[in-house]
Amino acid sequence: MAKNFSALKAALSPEAQSKVTQKTEQMLQEMPLHELRQARGLSQKMMAEALHIQQPAVAKIEKRTDMYLSTLRSHIQAMGGELEIVARFPEGSVKIQSFSDL
Repeated sequence: MAKNFSALKAALSPEAQSKVTQKTEQMLQEMPLHELRQARGLSQKMMAEALHIQQPAVAKIEKRTDMYLSTLRSHIQAMGGELEIVARFPEGSVKIQSFSDL
């Protein structure tokens, strides 16, 4: 018999619950494009309409591991987001401004 995830989580120790919460937050912060689109409740067809392209082109973009920043920015904006490029160093992070005009 299937159990509700909340019930299973409630049965865990506080330490285990904390680990589950941390892992969930990490997974939400690191998503492939197709999962991000799905999490935003958007279909490939909806994205295609927003980007003025065909649905197969959206599928192709989501499978790519290398693309132009302008393509990625358009995709993120079609989902209602904003793309920021950040370089992370041991001393701290720096937001790269060079790409803001793309």
